[in-house]
Amino acid sequence: MIYSIYRINCRFSQAHSTFMCLVVLRGKKMCELLAMSANVPTDICFSFSGLMQRGGNTGPHRDGWGVTFYEGKGCRSFKDPMPSAQSPIAELVTKYPMKSEAVICHIRQANSGEVCLENTHPFVRQMWGRNWTYAHNGQLKDFENELPIEFHLPIGTTDSEHAFCWILDQLHLEFGATQVEAKLLFGFIASLAAKIDKLGVANIIITDGEYLFAYCSNNLHWLTRRAPFGQASLIDAEMAVDFQKETTSNDVVTVIATQPLTDNETWHKMPAGQWQLFCLGELVVGDLICQEKDNT
Repeated sequence: MIYSIYRINCRFSQAHSTFMCLVVLRGKKMCELLAMSANVPTDICFSFSGLMQRGGNTGPHRDGWGVTFYEGKGCRSFKDPMPSAQSPIAELVTKYPMKSEAVICHIRQANSGEVCLENTHPFVRQMWGRNWTYAHNGQLKDFENELPIEFHLPIGTTDSEHAFCWILDQLHLEFGATQVEAKLLFGFIASLAAKIDKLGVANIIITDGEYLFAYCSNNLHWLTRRAPFGQASLIDAEMAVDFQKETTSNDVVTVIATQPLTDNETWHKMPAGQWQLFCLGELVVGDLICQEKDNT
């Protein structure tokens, strides 16, 4: 694939006393994901402040953005088809510290479906008395034929929402009206994610507000912040925070992103085909390579 340069952003890093340049490449269209799992209600203002700049400023993801926060079993979503770097609603999200134990964010670079509100991630549906939220980064081929749906019909026209509806259909067919225990449930979701992955690229984040599931097709990173906390500085914005001043010694916060958002923390890159499950910030199931992916 031939890439061209979308933008070069340079700045001085206070953390490392170095001059840093961020080169953003224009190639195959891909979105970016951001998610959080925490053991105490936590705001995502810091991480989202970096992500939103990639939506039309430091990155080419100009085709809308969205974020869903959970409060208990309830959730609230903010979505806008405007570039996040120019969106007044996105600016509001960075200023208003909505605290949550589970969050999913997405900035879009459209490749399936027009740029409009109904095609903007994340997508939310109800099942088993819970709000399920889904976001996807990648492209799927022939998804309408390969992922037939019957019960849960998409509102928009994206491959992402169609895949989400197919997952919900498969859960309904496999488990019926009762939600099963988490490891069995999300292990099955991992097998479904691997089948979707065969159709192209499928980096997937799903949550029911309690558990946060991540499947890596080709590009996902994560880190867990816990005591002793330190400082972090964003790559895409002149912003730093001392988490020691913002947290207690018992706080645990895991952040998942397509690309690292900070330049002075250790991010772990997930291998292709790996899935992980988090709950209250802790890794519950991890380092598992789905057999569906492994055998292709």
